[in-house]
Amino acid sequence: MTDRRDRHGRGIRGPLSLPNPVTGASVQLPGRVRAAEFFIQTITSSVQRLMQTCPDALSGVDIGVEDVPSGTFDWALLDRVPLAAAIDATTARPARIVLFRRPLERRASDRTDLRNLVHVTLIEQLSALTGRSMHDLDPEVNDD
Repeated sequence: MTDRRDRHGRGIRGPLSLPNPVTGASVQLPGRVRAAEFFIQTITSSVQRLMQTCPDALSGVDIGVEDVPSGTFDWALLDRVPLAAAIDATTARPARIVLFRRPLERRASDRTDLRNLVHVTLIEQLSALTGRSMHDLDPEVNDD
């Protein structure tokens, strides 16, 4: 019965982890949310917070995520790696905000710090696109 026990707290292994033959549901293994999934959850909660404080600011703005800045961004002239990019709208596409996951994660000390950093970065980029102050977009954020 060694293959059925919970080794090192990683969850059920072996035949017990197979889907239930009656319901077809698989066993949910315990575990921490992966970094990429947590980052998407963080952006989602930040957007929901913005929808409550200033819902019209996000209209016509697409929000995207990239792991690192790609060659399409002219960031090579900067002295540091950017955390995000705000791209103005054209006639062919709406305005975009691209958040770079890895640089943001590297600057955050923990997951709470990452949540705050993502929210402030999103507001900074939205402020640059819309011309509104950061305080208008979210009264709890400082304009420092």
